[in-house]
Amino acid sequence: MTRHRQEPAARDLRTQGSPDVPPPHPEPAVGTVAEKDISLTFAKGMAVLKAFDAEHTHLTLPQIARLTGFDRAATRRLVLTLVHLGYVRQQDRLFALTPRILVLAGGFLQGRQFGKTIQPVMRAFSLRIGETISLAMLDGAEAVYVAHAGGETERARIGFTIGSRVPLLSTAIGRMLLAAGDAGTAAEAIRTAPLEPHTPATTLDRNAIATAVRTIAAAGHALVDGEFEPGVAALAVAVPAASGEVAALGFSATSARLADAAFRREALATLKDCAGALAGLL
Repeated sequence: MTRHRQEPAARDLRTQGSPDVPPPHPEPAVGTVAEKDISLTFAKGMAVLKAFDAEHTHLTLPQIARLTGFDRAATRRLVLTLVHLGYVRQQDRLFALTPRILVLAGGFLQGRQFGKTIQPVMRAFSLRIGETISLAMLDGAEAVYVAHAGGETERARIGFTIGSRVPLLSTAIGRMLLAAGDAGTAAEAIRTAPLEPHTPATTLDRNAIATAVRTIAAAGHALVDGEFEPGVAALAVAVPAASGEVAALGFSATSARLADAAFRREALATLKDCAGALAGLL
């Protein structure tokens, strides 16, 4: 619910260009799949796509190789395949994503009818508090935003888009996702997820974060002030999704605005009402 950060992609798939060597640091698994059934070449192609982010929009082949950890020859084959398929375009020595990349997310968003049902519901509730409300889901060691709905004002909105990612440990929506999900998953994330001093107020003690997550689970909401963006606070609640997926809903505002007890109560009630309305839609 604060600025979104995107780390250099694909560090989890570094295989020095060999198609037969399994990745030494795979992403957290979302299901149990036998290694023999996994296409490492496909995984490498996805890693190349992930190399492009907000800080790396136009890349050369050597830069992509450095970000992914693949050798130059393997990188060239992967990138040219993506150019052939239309997901990447080439201009001289630079490569960039094309709008076709949105097709990969389109099935998820359209299948859940985010634009048709979920965002209109979120917008109706955002108007009650005049703030942009965001919906996020758990994805490995980060929270990924899947929907936004703006209110009449956007006081502390800082460049969010669908697909923006924020860390779990230093944000309200991240901690809420941990508190709402499986206890084992939360414990592993608190132990291993990246933890950086985003501001002087960032909590860097993992035991303290674990305690905060337990408190959030008991309270039913998360409030984080100034830990990810100076002067910005965020409030989040869990969405009891019918699908069983872990989701959270929240918004960010200036610290002064959320310090107002009356507004905080109104905002919390609004988020809980919105979460209830969304529960059967996810």
